[in-house]
Amino acid sequence: MTTTVLESIPSLQQATATLRLSGGEEQVNAKDNEQKVNAVPPPDYKYKRFLPTFDRDTKYPPLTPFEHKDPGLEALKHDNPRGFLEGATINALSPSFGSEVEGIQLSKLDDRGKAQLALYVAQRGVVAFRDQDFIDQSPEWQLNEWGKRFGRLHIHPTSGAPEGIPEFHLVYRDGAVKKGLATYNPNKLSSTGWHSDVTYEEQPPGLTTLFLYDSPASGGDTGYVSQVEAYRRLSPQFQAFLETLSVLHSGVAQADFSRNGNRGGVVRREPVENIHPLVRRHPVTGEKALFVNKQFSRHIIGLKTEESDAILDLLYTHIAQGHDFQIRAKWKPKTVVLWDNRITAHTAIGDYSPERDGFRHGSRITPQAERPFL
Repeated sequence: MTTTVLESIPSLQQATATLRLSGGEEQVNAKDNEQKVNAVPPPDYKYKRFLPTFDRDTKYPPLTPFEHKDPGLEALKHDNPRGFLEGATINALSPSFGSEVEGIQLSKLDDRGKAQLALYVAQRGVVAFRDQDFIDQSPEWQLNEWGKRFGRLHIHPTSGAPEGIPEFHLVYRDGAVKKGLATYNPNKLSSTGWHSDVTYEEQPPGLTTLFLYDSPASGGDTGYVSQVEAYRRLSPQFQAFLETLSVLHSGVAQADFSRNGNRGGVVRREPVENIHPLVRRHPVTGEKALFVNKQFSRHIIGLKTEESDAILDLLYTHIAQGHDFQIRAKWKPKTVVLWDNRITAHTAIGDYSPERDGFRHGSRITPQAERPFL
């Protein structure tokens, strides 16, 4: 049985919200003190075919190991590894982490350009590309000509996906979704949850692509943190100790959350646990980065519970409070954000209300990379 998000909407007419601005608030629409927003996708929504469905019948077998060769390695051999940026306008989002690029089309890059792109994202951590036609390329192109260039495509075990396109991991929040179909956890005080994607896999993702079909005019940004800089800020003695440690990463809690009737109630592949080094090395840049996150890291192998908890809690706090090595990516229309999941963590920022500000809907393409190593 497949459940669609539209089936959870009692009335499209009732769910349409109007944002009224009172004196002293920032005016959203310069022509008018009133801006109509859609709390749910309208009947003529252009990207209706990409709304989440939750297929409870399809099951996938366990993932198997594969050999991954990062395309960024090829770019290291190029005379001008940033040639693909010729003619672009580049703004640094912070001195050493994060960039914003305008003036080039990702859809026009050849294999050489995509290799250079992989290297550039590995070096900058996260890059926002503006004014892209990427969103209107066919899903076949987005997956086969784009995503597969960077690794084997991952199918998320519990998230909603467009019907027939399980490789799209959807981010979705509207004003009418029932609790059982929500793609976020409504029981938390804050949406903030720093994590790297699906690190419980034996070969977690590398270069990751996210693009939004629709989003509020403001709010719904994504926060990113450099796990490279988080590692560098630690004392040499503590760095050396952490490099001797490995961590258990688990997908069990995520699967149990779905089995309890949340997020569509879908578990398409049985959860796994894997042990990874606490500090990993990037295969292209050689940089070391912390590789822990509160969502999936569970225990440091070989330490007692209190010892493991103390170290992990220190690192989680360090990552969450490291505002001087974090950036905030703002979602303008036609933006595509790419990040290297091996050396960054990120968090949704749910500072918007779909009823007041509009719904949010996007797709993530998640190629897997190598098994973490140091």
